[in-house]
Amino acid sequence: MSKRVPRLTRGALNCMAGVLLAMTVGVGGTTVASADEASAKQLLKAMSDYMAAQKNLSFGYDATFEVVTKDDQKLALLSSGTVTLSRPDKIKATHSGGFADIETLFDGKTLTLFGKTANLYVQVDVPGTVDNLVDELRDKYHRPLPAADFLLSNVYDELMLDVVDIKDLGSGVVGGVECDFLAFRKKEVDFQIWIAQGERPYPCRYTITSRRVANVPQYSIQFRDWKVGNEVALGDFSFKNATSANKIELKDLREKLSDLPAHFAMGGEK
Repeated sequence: MSKRVPRLTRGALNCMAGVLLAMTVGVGGTTVASADEASAKQLLKAMSDYMAAQKNLSFGYDATFEVVTKDDQKLALLSSGTVTLSRPDKIKATHSGGFADIETLFDGKTLTLFGKTANLYVQVDVPGTVDNLVDELRDKYHRPLPAADFLLSNVYDELMLDVVDIKDLGSGVVGGVECDFLAFRKKEVDFQIWIAQGERPYPCRYTITSRRVANVPQYSIQFRDWKVGNEVALGDFSFKNATSANKIELKDLREKLSDLPAHFAMGGEK
């Protein structure tokens, strides 16, 4: 295991005041901040290049999606799933949240969303690469893939877009893996990322904080069981209707294959 010392937590580790003071000092100096920024960019770029170099990859994940009620109570919706990617144009993802069990399949031509609990599916033609699919799902159908930012061919450009502040926070441990801990700030969101140290710099944890919404809810995803290359069991990326599921129209997608419980409704921004 690496001996990399978390530079912002040196010193008085016995009390929170000491930690907060160490953090204030650590980010206050221009020289240190500049060095931290360069280091963080280098680490993020190394992760991006590693991910892009993998033709085949797969992982499991556990995600937490926070929502805020009208009376300012913060609730956490938990889900788990798996992702298998074969570049440039094939992906299979599962998402199970207790109230919904959805499988996403893409074979380079057709996108299928299959609701296992409801036994319903919808299909749409989306020819192109996984990069194109990520954009289509996010912008057109408002159904982003799990960990979508990390499935693109150039993760670095996507994550660094509009970043205004960068911090290298030293080391952290996620799932028993020692990671480099980085924090970034954009105009409306903050994100933190923990990247595995060593020759396989894959992301271990990713947290997004929205400052546009009251009580600043977060979305966090923790990765596990990373596999690349020949380790990956690819399987079939085309939909086989083994359960005689009923096909629905695209216009019914939001109502019949929702990612949220029926009693949840989207609200406004702060």
